[in-house]
Amino acid sequence: MEKVPVRLGDVQETLLIPLYGRARDSRARRSVLGDVRAAELVDLIDYDFGRFGGPSLPGSVLRASIFDTWVRRFLEAHPDGTVVELGCGLSTRFERLDNGRVHWFDLDLPDSIELRRTFFGDRERYTMVRGSVLDTGWFDQVAAAPGPYLLLSEAVLLYLAEDEVETAVRRIAQRFPGATLAFDTGGALMIRSQERNGSMKAVTARMRWACDDPLLLEHWGLRLRESRTFATPPPETAAAWPWRFRYGMPLLARLIPPAANSYKLNLYTTNDHGRPS
Repeated sequence: MEKVPVRLGDVQETLLIPLYGRARDSRARRSVLGDVRAAELVDLIDYDFGRFGGPSLPGSVLRASIFDTWVRRFLEAHPDGTVVELGCGLSTRFERLDNGRVHWFDLDLPDSIELRRTFFGDRERYTMVRGSVLDTGWFDQVAAAPGPYLLLSEAVLLYLAEDEVETAVRRIAQRFPGATLAFDTGGALMIRSQERNGSMKAVTARMRWACDDPLLLEHWGLRLRESRTFATPPPETAAAWPWRFRYGMPLLARLIPPAANSYKLNLYTTNDHGRPS
């Protein structure tokens, strides 16, 4: 089969970093995610993935496993609910976690969805949507699906300006009151030091939004339920990690606390009417 060329915008190109991270993980002796589909996609795409290196690759796998845990918990409580992945890239999360009942939307910018449609297709309960986390055009389509709702955005909001993130989050909170919203934040130290990351050196896009305290975002219409680092994952997540991550990440956090704790994964509930309760 002829390899598929990549024609993506600068920020959209970063979706290839976690794809490659999951592909490498799938080939490990003890895989965290077992995402063999990611490895298949890497083999089918015409791109020099060898450009990527550094902590972003294993980090993307650990991040995905934490988000997976939150999705599993949501589906255990609400098996017929709706999940929306904002900035899905080439995520295989639906394939990994589909319980046979969930309604699922994968949303991304047009060029990302065009690439995604090369490998995936819409089906019953699963829909790909062209759109941006900054838009509201997709709101009605999602709201027509049965609630409750879990919306997650993985390694997307970091590339926006703070005022853009606030606008997007406030709109989501207002349109989907009582929903679960999960996204990651990076502190100022992480944003300042991103040039040292081997994978970020290979792309043009740069992270822009710094947030040192996810609790401060509650005035955007949110209530913080959990905030995790790679050193403090949910217990059921850590149980599936190889020892080098399960014990190595807490050790790193003790040795270099600012660096290890600058990146956080956060789980919120949106308040009724998008206002703090």
